[in-house]
Order: sequence, then C-alpha cells, then structure tokens
Amino acid sequence: MAEKGQGFGFGLGKMKELAEAFKKAQQVQEGAKRLQEELEQMEILGESGGGLVKVVVSGNQEPKRVEIAPSALAEGPEVLSDLVTAAMKDAYKKSTETMRERMEELTSGLELPGM
Repeated sequence: MAEKGQGFGFGLGKMKELAEAFKKAQQVQEGAKRLQEELEQMEILGESGGGLVKVVVSGNQEPKRVEIAPSALAEGPEVLSDLVTAAMKDAYKKSTETMRERMEELTSGLELPGM
C-alpha cells in the first residue's frame, strides 16, 4: 500500500518543469508560425542544363515560376521535359534542405523526443 500524502509524484519541482515545458512548447509554436510565413515568402531557385531551365519555388515547395531559355526550346520536347524535371527536383531538394535547417534552428537547444 502506498503511504498517504504521496499523491501522483508531482511536487513543486515537477510542476515548475511542466510549466517550463509548456512555455518552451509555446515558443516553438510561435516560432513555427513565423517560420511558415517566412518559408511562404522565400524564393528558392532550382536549375538544370547550366541555367537553361530555372524553377522557382517557395520555401514550402509551392511552385512560383519556370524560366526557359529560348535556346532550350531547340533541344526538343523530350530533352526540355528532362531539363524541367531536373530543375524541379533541384528546387525541391534545396527547399527541403532549407526547411530542415530552419526547423533545426528553431528547435535547437530544446530536448524534444524524436527530433
């Protein structure tokens, strides 16, 4: 049988830790909201063919525009398709890396399980 007065094991120290954890979580949530707004405004360039095709996406991978050099048209539809695909993949990779780096900055110093 448990001794009287032990409760659930939450002493004042545990309550302080819990309050601090909630405070940190709120800071991360606010930071994540700001980060999302920043990512939406970013323009990340992906390119292929030495700049023949350029794809611009936001930091959260929303397509913004595609630029195709006139000389790329002379390559034919199959090559042009491959160039566009490669530029899209480049932009996606860069935006994903940017998002990961920014999230790491946001959560650095926090002891969050699974991160």
